[in-house]
Amino acid sequence: MMTGRIAFRFVKECLTQKLKSMAVATPRHYSSSSSTSAPKPNIPHSSRKGRLLTGSTIGLVIAGGAYASTVDEATFGGWLFNATKIVNPLFALLDPEVAHRLAVSAAARGWVPREKRPDQQILGLEVWGRRFSNPIGLSAGFDKNAEAVEGLLGLGFGFVEVGSVTPVPQEGNPKPRIFRLRDQGAIINRCGFNSEGIVAVAKRLGAQHGKRKLDETSSTAISSNDDAKHGGKAGPGILGVNIGKNKTSEDAAADYVQGVHTLSQYADYLVINISSPNTPGLRQLQGRKQLKDLVKKVQAARDEMQWGEEGPPPLLVKIAPDLSKQDLEDIAAVALALRLDGLIISNTTISRPESVQSNATSKETGGLSGKPLFSLSTDILKDMYILTKGKIPLIGCGGVSSGEDAYKKIRAGATLVQLYTAFAYGGPALIPQIKAELAECLERDGFKSVYEAVGADCR
Repeated sequence: MMTGRIAFRFVKECLTQKLKSMAVATPRHYSSSSSTSAPKPNIPHSSRKGRLLTGSTIGLVIAGGAYASTVDEATFGGWLFNATKIVNPLFALLDPEVAHRLAVSAAARGWVPREKRPDQQILGLEVWGRRFSNPIGLSAGFDKNAEAVEGLLGLGFGFVEVGSVTPVPQEGNPKPRIFRLRDQGAIINRCGFNSEGIVAVAKRLGAQHGKRKLDETSSTAISSNDDAKHGGKAGPGILGVNIGKNKTSEDAAADYVQGVHTLSQYADYLVINISSPNTPGLRQLQGRKQLKDLVKKVQAARDEMQWGEEGPPPLLVKIAPDLSKQDLEDIAAVALALRLDGLIISNTTISRPESVQSNATSKETGGLSGKPLFSLSTDILKDMYILTKGKIPLIGCGGVSSGEDAYKKIRAGATLVQLYTAFAYGGPALIPQIKAELAECLERDGFKSVYEAVGADCR
């Protein structure tokens, strides 16, 4: 059976790659014990954790190989998603940034489940002339350098946003710079736009784009099914590219323009990130005059390029949740006047809600994401929907960890919804769960589509 052969190859590759990685792994922490009579090998304290993670993974893929020989591909895929519930908590034993790198590498190598089950029809929608099979996306910050686009889209996200990408490579802020607040379902980060730069990202996206075109050409005669029309430039889902500025740059507009010129051809939509709290002076670009000048220059740079029938990619701006009422009014006015294609609401917060203040880690500098951000970001989302009169598509981001959370964002005015922190904690199994729960919420309240629910709490 085909699924059996696929599973065997999957098991073989996982075992081979895992053994190779074990052989070259560099230990981070060494035993403090020593002996003058007989030197002992330096064994990492984390080796036991590594063996646990490795053993669990190997056991799961072997079991999966046996299971695959008896079921269809979609059912086997569902089993793999459920199996990640066992492996994913083990990542919590690792340093947050190490765990993040492992997760990106796994997705880049295809060591993650691939969703073969079609999304429910009630979740499908069209935004900016692009068709989304569902409104659930992965926000920028996870795949900063576009290393794992295909694997992440294959998880079943309706869209994936890479970046933020800076013109020139930069390492970001010193480590440690990512901190877990596990009991609160939150994370604080002060990464500071660590990026390999636009050249490296453009090469990866160019290769991905070429592969997509080749696949489309080879499969043209295979099927005319409407489902095949879902997706964008990178594959079965929509790809967003988030652009940032370098920390030492004195001309922010020039950085964003450079990003547009280099990366927009590979993007289904573009995002100007002016709301990260970890780059000095960045949030000042959200002021009315600064934002108006910046958006005009970036729009001009995009529009001066040559585009085919589908036209240029939509341009969005990502804003902070730590804004005054006047700030929001100014941003809404600029967005409407310049016909901005969308807003992402919101980035991380520099505030510390009461729910996290008892955690000593909350005193770390950086942006807070996860569950404690949900109420703040949703309130800002609702305000912006009202200020823009529902004329501009909004992406709700901040604290989403369930289908009910996604539904609340949509009712508050979001056409699309993004998550990140919950995905870091919950792993791949969270994606089909959120989509199923969202569909249930829509049907429960009598909505026949996502569109019908958008802004329901603002009417």
